[in-house]
Amino acid sequence: MDNYKPVPTVVAAAPFDAAADAQALRSAMKGFGTDEQEIIDILTGRTNLQRQTIRGIYEAEFERDLVDDLKSELGGKFEDVIVGLMMPPVEYLCKQLHAAMAGMGTEESTLVEVLCTKSNEEMAEIVAAYEERYQRPLAEQMCSETSGFFRRLLTLIVTGVRDGLDTPVDAAEAKDQAAQLYSAGEAKLGTDEEVFNRIMSHASFPQLRLVFEEYKELSGQTIEQAIKHEMSDELHEAMMAIVECVQSPAAFFANRLYKAMNGAGTDDATLIRIIVSRSEIDLETIKQEFERIYNRTLNSAVVDAETSGDYKRALTALLGGA
Repeated sequence: MDNYKPVPTVVAAAPFDAAADAQALRSAMKGFGTDEQEIIDILTGRTNLQRQTIRGIYEAEFERDLVDDLKSELGGKFEDVIVGLMMPPVEYLCKQLHAAMAGMGTEESTLVEVLCTKSNEEMAEIVAAYEERYQRPLAEQMCSETSGFFRRLLTLIVTGVRDGLDTPVDAAEAKDQAAQLYSAGEAKLGTDEEVFNRIMSHASFPQLRLVFEEYKELSGQTIEQAIKHEMSDELHEAMMAIVECVQSPAAFFANRLYKAMNGAGTDDATLIRIIVSRSEIDLETIKQEFERIYNRTLNSAVVDAETSGDYKRALTALLGGA
């Protein structure tokens, strides 16, 4: 991603005193009442690695599990944020995928958001962690919860067919891939989804960036326009997610956040998932994109959304204020 600079909002606290943090957290939860602000200040101000260190010391020192204590003291969406912060990032995403497929109906858009935005290297980590956590391959569970070309695309992504980031981009191949997409879509009646699936799931994101440029040269319209005409429903959403992430992951997540806060009521699950999972990756970049696209700060949007109390304070702390 040539011009894409991922900037996080959560960085390692320095100096870092895990024993002092463990003690402060214990005090915040002991006796009558809970000092929620103290919990927010400590846990949103440390990286995940630092939180794991605190958890280890907390257990050694007090013979109690920090996460269990947090769960018993906190509740609702505030608890979801704090417990989410305590999970190693890959496990957190696995839990989100599992929840999206559990129960009645499948939350396709969560699957899209988690799976279509990852490099092959990140995908491999998720697949391994998922099977270890749930004793069932992610691909297998996903196949039973999705269908059609959408299932096929996600299966290709999950089985790790995408070229790694160490694969050099190939300009000649990009021309050829663009021509294949053109022939599979605009140039014929009906759409050959298999071709779209194959190229969109195999090529690395830097390669796809070239393919999309070539596509515009060749057809005179953008790949987005083509996908809009050729696809519908979840497959359309998945293809668009890949295109947006190739061009700017931050814009993709900024748009998702906007939608989460702009419908009837707030989609808290999406709001929490993106803010927690991107905080150490590119949440600062997402904030900049959000402001550029929507002409207001992400912080003000979260404050004005239907969030309140400690839940709102935890989210804004992760956003790093303004």
